[in-house]
Amino acid sequence: MQETRSKSRALRLARIAAAACIAIAALPGAAHAQSDAVKQLAAPPAIQLPLKPSPEFAKFPQYAGTLGKRQIVLRLGAKTDRDDAGGVHGEYQYADTAEVILIAGDRDGDTLEVEESNDGTHITGNWVGKFAADGSLEGERMNVDDSEPLEFSLRPLAAGHKAPGAAAQSAAAPVQAQKPAPQPAPSRGQPVNGVSNLTIGE
Repeated sequence: MQETRSKSRALRLARIAAAACIAIAALPGAAHAQSDAVKQLAAPPAIQLPLKPSPEFAKFPQYAGTLGKRQIVLRLGAKTDRDDAGGVHGEYQYADTAEVILIAGDRDGDTLEVEESNDGTHITGNWVGKFAADGSLEGERMNVDDSEPLEFSLRPLAAGHKAPGAAAQSAAAPVQAQKPAPQPAPSRGQPVNGVSNLTIGE
């Protein structure tokens, strides 16, 4: 009888130990699942690919020209972070495919050093260039390992002007019949500082 009690006690302890082992083994999985859920909630939203032109960068100064043999438009502006005084960011877009590449880095005087990313996460290339007195920008774009250098040559676009690639794309669109613009009525007086809706008396 004593032996039976000992066996039954040992069996009970073995069951408790097995249950504890199962519970402990399941715990990291639950903790891991909880950790994944927390990470997913804390992670920034995924960037949709392919990238599209950002409305934020649309207001930045634009530069049109070539990267290698391809036409591009670069939109580049200063970062607004106080901690990143010389920081610049923006995007460039190929005229032939409309592919958008993000760009961020530093401008120190007339020197530009930036990195690019085609997905907002992974660096795909580096740019090093110089701004000329007329605002033009020239330099080289290289892969991350500094291989395959491509020259770039960009000129600033005047505000309101479309890039050559954008003009070519809109020219390829079907031509629609346009009504002639109504002619303004002759006005009396002189425009004030180029503003025609303000006039001075005669």
